[in-house]
Amino acid sequence: MSDPARLHARDLVIRRGATPIIEEIRSGEIVGLAGLDGHGQERFLETLAGLQKPLAGDVSLERGGSETRITDFRKAVAAHVAYLPRDRRATGIFPTQSVLDNFAISTVSEDARFGVISAGQRARRYEVYRDRLSIAAPRPDAAITTLSGGNQQKVLLARALALKPDVLLLNDPTRGVDVATRHVLYEVFRDLARDGMALVVLSSEIEEILLLCHRVLVFRDHDIVANLKGSAMTTDAVIAAMFGRAA
Repeated sequence: MSDPARLHARDLVIRRGATPIIEEIRSGEIVGLAGLDGHGQERFLETLAGLQKPLAGDVSLERGGSETRITDFRKAVAAHVAYLPRDRRATGIFPTQSVLDNFAISTVSEDARFGVISAGQRARRYEVYRDRLSIAAPRPDAAITTLSGGNQQKVLLARALALKPDVLLLNDPTRGVDVATRHVLYEVFRDLARDGMALVVLSSEIEEILLLCHRVLVFRDHDIVANLKGSAMTTDAVIAAMFGRAA
């Protein structure tokens, strides 16, 4: 990764009456999002991804002295911000397509040579991510629905990584996957952060956030009520903030 990137949320209001959010997420950082369902953490993540419009404020990606405002999902992708959705079946995979097509659908131009898709180039790109993520698939042209849930998730992650993002936004990335796949994903996320990528992880499991993240933002009533890091990152502290109690 070249110049370090920073994702800025400036005076971001995601629900009427909520306190404006000011946050900066830096290269090499894994930031967790926690909260009771419906308290704003998912809307915040989707706003960072350009999928939701804030009531006020803005999101931007700063890199190399220049800054790009993220006003929609297309702008986010162009700014090298990638998003992995929560519900892979409803909003992630294309169930009638192959593993290879699901991987390459967002980066078709990478495989084009003189206006023609190179099957060999596409297969070589997929193999890089297949090996990196330990994707277990019978063959690239198999239907993606023949894969386990964990391997479908790995294909979606490979699709996101093929965009070469500076920032990776993950919406409950280990939901519904087995323990072995979960630990593979944890190591991949840590490696990406060590390489300089910024990651934001929304998880419904507090233990996962504490294990994986450098700090955690706890949401309540669409406000960030705690920003915990270091020794302050404990299960009790997260739960207390979620329920509006002192730790």
